[in-house]
Amino acid sequence: MHNWDWDDLRLILAVAEHKSFAAAARLLNVNHTTVLRRVNTFEHEHGLRIFNRLSAGYTLTEAGEELLRTAEIMREAVSNLAFRFEGKDLKLEGTLRITTCDTIMGSILPEILERFSKLHKKIVVELSTGNFVTDLAQRHADVAIRTGDNPSESLIGRHLADVRFALYASDEIAKKIAGTDPLDFNSWISPDSTFSQMAITKWIQSAIPANSIVFKANSLISLRQAAIAGMGIVPLPCYLGDNTIGLTRLASRALDQFKTGLWILTHKDLRHTARVREFISFVSDELRQHSF
Repeated sequence: MHNWDWDDLRLILAVAEHKSFAAAARLLNVNHTTVLRRVNTFEHEHGLRIFNRLSAGYTLTEAGEELLRTAEIMREAVSNLAFRFEGKDLKLEGTLRITTCDTIMGSILPEILERFSKLHKKIVVELSTGNFVTDLAQRHADVAIRTGDNPSESLIGRHLADVRFALYASDEIAKKIAGTDPLDFNSWISPDSTFSQMAITKWIQSAIPANSIVFKANSLISLRQAAIAGMGIVPLPCYLGDNTIGLTRLASRALDQFKTGLWILTHKDLRHTARVREFISFVSDELRQHSF
């Protein structure tokens, strides 16, 4: 009889769902080589080949498909068990896992977290940042602070604000093009394909000639830094651009129609957990004092 290690099955699930050892490693916060080694060890110990190694990624074998179905059932059971007990936690102590995007962490959130930690010294905040959506249902995080318009129905939380966007450039470029239409400028900075579904990315693709785009990145913080360095004009959320020394908001209304919601969310089964409830209340009050 095989002894199944849930950590191994969780890792295999991540590889199967993301079709990449590297993506699974990022999701689980482990090294890429650790993922590869543990999958190989699992296959050897159980006499199974779980994945087909293809140039386009990793696909499941027939045995892997069967294992995946069982692992998904186990994952749901483990998640439900964790939620049932953690939802009854009435103490303001323990670990609280937060996820947010780099722009929020790179601008307004650090001071809020510092004040929260001073008030609640027994709560240890673990933060993950990234522009991917962390799955709260699978316990990859307890609370998410995210932008977007349609949160999952399995989540509960608060709509904090509508985030607005504007065009920004270095102070030097802003002075240079003052009085002209920014859309006529020939050096632009754009989000890359990571943000292909983002409204401002689609706007750039339609409004700005491809040969005017001089720099792309998968991080809005990186785009901001490129703009500060004088590489070109960049669209940014106003809470980020307005509070950045070295950037000037341009006198253009090209992005006035764009907005997205800012949410703080948790899974419905954690709504009675004291540290989750306290964090959501505290951060909500703090963020509502900011301009977005």
